[in-house]
Amino acid sequence: MQFDDKNRVDKAKRRAVVNQTEAKNRVELFRHLPQYEHGTQLPDLESKFFQLDPMHPAIYKVGLQYLAGEISGGNARCIAMLQAFQEAIRDYTTPPEKTLVRDLTAKISSYVSFFIECRPLSISMGNAIRFLKSRIAKLPLTLSESEAKSTLCSEIDRFINEKIILADKVIVRHAATKVRDGDVLLTYGSSCVVEMILLYAHELGKQFRVVVVDSRPKLEGQALLRRLVAKGLSCTYTHINAVSYIMHEVTRVFLGAASVLSNGTVYSRVGTACVAMVAHAFCVPVLICCEAYKFHERVQLDSICSNELGDPDAIAKVSGRTDVNYLDNWANKENLQLLNLMYDATPSDYISMIVTDYGMIPPTSVPVIVREYGREHLWT
Repeated sequence: MQFDDKNRVDKAKRRAVVNQTEAKNRVELFRHLPQYEHGTQLPDLESKFFQLDPMHPAIYKVGLQYLAGEISGGNARCIAMLQAFQEAIRDYTTPPEKTLVRDLTAKISSYVSFFIECRPLSISMGNAIRFLKSRIAKLPLTLSESEAKSTLCSEIDRFINEKIILADKVIVRHAATKVRDGDVLLTYGSSCVVEMILLYAHELGKQFRVVVVDSRPKLEGQALLRRLVAKGLSCTYTHINAVSYIMHEVTRVFLGAASVLSNGTVYSRVGTACVAMVAHAFCVPVLICCEAYKFHERVQLDSICSNELGDPDAIAKVSGRTDVNYLDNWANKENLQLLNLMYDATPSDYISMIVTDYGMIPPTSVPVIVREYGREHLWT
């Protein structure tokens, strides 16, 4: 939805479960994206728990975790959502004079609307929702309710195991062949699949060093760094503003992705494009590690049309530094806007290879994976 369309926004607010206060001093260029005052949604939602009759407790719980930021990362968010759907399906009973296929699809749609209110969906979550709805639509009419529910739950389990867990294991095996003794591998932020690759290569006895590049406000790389050091890997830690100084000693860059679009653009944590561009300037190969279920037929040329806005206060404050208070009460200054983007788009020109569960491909072959992935769903 375009959030700069006042009529549509007002209509959505009337239907909304979560009462959210829009942020002040929004950046004009990103006014079409939703942005709310941090901390206003959670207390309102908690007070409504017993009023939300149609909302399954598992859906409500995952929604609250999205809102509080307890679940982050593309795979973790997708698995949590699918498991919540699984619990809701197990407890579902078809109302009298209604069919399971239509009523359950409507229920899933209402749950999805609730999740969107808590936090905008990732592209991978949208793909998983489409998969589930297609499975519901294809249920044979001869199945009893318990059989239909059992079939759907096993389909969700199969999706999680094949498209996420096994896919990651295949990507790790492929990517580990690109790690050689003496390599200096650079990664940005914290990607679960890149972490698995580094640990697997270390278990194989390969001698290499890891450079973890990080950025505020999330500083996700610190948790990754702690886990890698605990496993005995040799690591270097730096912030993104120093990436050009350390890139000359790097031999390969491994990056995760939130999604890969059909024109080869990689949609990932903000800062990924900057790291890939610097690596390209230094002639360092950039390998993107991404599961096929995150591929999408959409084409995107910039990070403006579609993105997610984070909490502006997160970039105004420095954790652990109460003396750095120059931007306190920034919301009261009308001529000051803070922009905290969550994602950016990396053009395919800066990507050497995409490692997927279908194999290692150049960015130009992404439409083939999108086509084959869709065909595979048709067959199953």
